[in-house]
Amino acid sequence: MTQRHIAIATVLLAAVVLGLVLFVGLPRLKRRTPARAVAAAPTASASQGRKIKAHLFYVAEDGAHLTSVERDIAYGETAGDQAREIITAQIAPVPAPIVSAVPAGTTLRAVFIADGGTAYVDLSREVASAHPGGTIDELLTVYTIVDALTVNLPAITSVQVLVDGKEVDTLAGHVDLRRPLIRNLGWVQ
Repeated sequence: MTQRHIAIATVLLAAVVLGLVLFVGLPRLKRRTPARAVAAAPTASASQGRKIKAHLFYVAEDGAHLTSVERDIAYGETAGDQAREIITAQIAPVPAPIVSAVPAGTTLRAVFIADGGTAYVDLSREVASAHPGGTIDELLTVYTIVDALTVNLPAITSVQVLVDGKEVDTLAGHVDLRRPLIRNLGWVQ
């Protein structure tokens, strides 16, 4: 190999490495926005009995939409604490005839709120493994979580759903969860 071939090969290799860094590495770094973690444990204020009214979302009678139900939930001192209380109430088992869009057994692992207003909701694996599937059912599950936070907490502008602490492409193959989602009340009757 001549000096010229070696120089061309070196330049091509550097271009490939630079391309990988720009197209693979930077988007991953950008997604890792510094966030404040809020543990899923109850707070002292919740045990004191203070409550607020919040809009929670459940499957409507037609099975293809959500309906908003105003409920009393525990008060959280900070936006992160309040987000945790809202999601905990949203995924809790509900009495008939109310039907939850979130699969039974799903638990909240943590909530993170980034400085830009994106909430990261980390749910247990049951949200995906126990999901019945289907486009409509998956949309209802996702927007139950997204709308519960964005409607009740103006500081939250978008929601990224995580499963077992990891980013996922989808819950059941239909809704793209690779990026944070904004409020969509089009699914609410």
